[in-house]
Amino acid sequence: MISAARAANTKLAEQPLKNSAEGQANAGAELPRRLFVYSTGFFINRRVNQILRQAGWSPRIGLPGQGDSVGVWGDSPTAHRGHRIAGKRNARLVYVEDAFLRSLRPGRQGDAPMGLIVDTKGLHFDARQPSDLEGILLDDPLDQSDLLTRARNAIDWIKHAKLSKYSATRTDLPLPEPGYVLVIDQTRDDASIRASNGNRARFLEMLAFAREENPGARIVIRAHPETALGLRSGHFERGDCGPNDILHDDPVPPWDLLDGATAVYTLSSQMGFEAILAGHKPRVFGTPFYAGWGLTQDEDLIPRRTRRLTAAQLFAGAMIRYPIWFDPYRGRISEIEDVIAGLEAQARAWREDRAGWSAQGMRLWKRPAIRQFYGAGGGVRFDKPGTKPGDNRPVMAWANSVPAQTAIIRVEDGFLRSRGLGAQLVPPLSLVLDEDGIYYDPAKPSRLEALIAQSHRLKNIQIKRSEALIQSIIANKLTKYNLSSAMPTLPAGERILVVGQVEDDASITLGCSDIRTNADLLARARAENPDATLIWKPHPDVEAGLRAGAVPNPGEWADIVLDSVSIAEVLPQIHHVWTMTSLTGFESLLRGIPVTVLGAPFYAGWGLTRDLGAVPARRLAGPRPTLSGLAHAALIDYPRYFDPVTRMACPPEVAMERLTTGDGQSGVPTLRALSKLQGIAASMGGQGLWRR
Repeated sequence: MISAARAANTKLAEQPLKNSAEGQANAGAELPRRLFVYSTGFFINRRVNQILRQAGWSPRIGLPGQGDSVGVWGDSPTAHRGHRIAGKRNARLVYVEDAFLRSLRPGRQGDAPMGLIVDTKGLHFDARQPSDLEGILLDDPLDQSDLLTRARNAIDWIKHAKLSKYSATRTDLPLPEPGYVLVIDQTRDDASIRASNGNRARFLEMLAFAREENPGARIVIRAHPETALGLRSGHFERGDCGPNDILHDDPVPPWDLLDGATAVYTLSSQMGFEAILAGHKPRVFGTPFYAGWGLTQDEDLIPRRTRRLTAAQLFAGAMIRYPIWFDPYRGRISEIEDVIAGLEAQARAWREDRAGWSAQGMRLWKRPAIRQFYGAGGGVRFDKPGTKPGDNRPVMAWANSVPAQTAIIRVEDGFLRSRGLGAQLVPPLSLVLDEDGIYYDPAKPSRLEALIAQSHRLKNIQIKRSEALIQSIIANKLTKYNLSSAMPTLPAGERILVVGQVEDDASITLGCSDIRTNADLLARARAENPDATLIWKPHPDVEAGLRAGAVPNPGEWADIVLDSVSIAEVLPQIHHVWTMTSLTGFESLLRGIPVTVLGAPFYAGWGLTRDLGAVPARRLAGPRPTLSGLAHAALIDYPRYFDPVTRMACPPEVAMERLTTGDGQSGVPTLRALSKLQGIAASMGGQGLWRR
């Protein structure tokens, strides 16, 4: 019956159906198409059902009629039901599979796919018959400059983020000494193995070829991730290794192993595709989708594949044109760039939180946010300061709660934080971890400082992403706290904004020398700008009476005092900004406004500001960062973001959308009530009590 169904599919293939995200967007009024399925997974797996429906398919049970299709999951054990019914009813077979960037962990561990392959001709891994993917690679125009630029950028991004089909990999494990031959194992009885007539004997033959063609070389046999997890068996055993060989099953990123290899051998593994993207020409002993295009050394020829492709063209066809990608944060079909961004955020969170955390000295109100940010792996345990975790968990503490010299990982708010003040106990959408120091203490290098110093190495896709982020921040008027307000009209002439701060804030006590008070800042700004319109903007926490820093008579220096006005509304009308260390200086740079700095905030000393205070000499050496490099370090590389809607680690673009719309930003009622009590206490002279 399977042969009959496939023969029917060959005839039906004369009426091709588009399945990529691009194709679905243009599918028109004919959708949805009825897709009869005979595996409960199509209904139980909510994500699979959701993707299919958004792609224009309507999964259902029953018997197909004229024009209907039958869906099967690849060449799974249940696929024979669909083959049999499609053959009897003369229905088109539609093959559904996970996309090549599937998820953080395997589906057997419960992770939903980030995309699907829906092929109306055949199985992409089975070269015994054509597939939609093969048709794309044979016939589609894959040389458009925009498409190839997207492909090259996406390849760079995936490699930088160390993503693969399963991206829960560790970057802290030792790697074999470079200069080895890499032989890639796969799981037994996998459908792609059967399609390539593979078995243990074939894998042993491949290993023999690797030894014969590379005499004296070290062999590293890469175990499949599911084999390493104990979920499925592989083909190689430790007894197959020679004296200098390694059976490598540590969960390291495939890219790191490929970097150290001199040659790559595979039957049909997706890692062979990644080897091409890493610059190898792998030796292939099966007939995977990436073989036969001139990018591999093929043991078995595939006569239909006559076109010669570049690695970028292969990627464009297989990763941009072919799959249906899904964005779980926005709940819709998307493009590969959204999937990469989401997987990058999830993989980073998994790597950092895998072993769990000992959070020490955390105030009670901060604990829910700490737990939701960092608790998805080994969990967060709240311990007393000085506790030595017996299970080797890393230790974190809020940055200003431990002495500067303490060897501990510091936690602090990110720079796109929330809709509302931290002093009012509004939970953050972004936090930073810093194992070196902390960004507001210039006495010691921080992780952020290192990222800024290295930002000249950014790839084109990273620069473009940073530039897009800056434009979104400007367009949506985003700042750290995103308070809303009306803005009065300011007078004509040169307008200089002087930004007030909390005077006992750590960035002042650690980052300022001569000028450390708001009154002194105002006086200095007026002295140097006698004819300008000086606009004084107090800090929101000071305005709320929660922190120190009130200026008794700001009118002595300022022409205008802006109380209870959002900084995002002020900046478009400003020509210059003066500050000690305020984040408003950074937000002003993003908007193209010149900034004069009297302290040493993280953004000073790089040639982007006018610095009147002492800045670390180490920042003056080496290449100068661009504004987009500074923004990438501060808004993309340094912080982590948490989506309050899906309750997952998320990329900054998603966090910005939540800040713009307010989705999931209602806060915790008990914390709102507590913040009001603290405000009352502060107004009675107890500003510092609630912070202990």
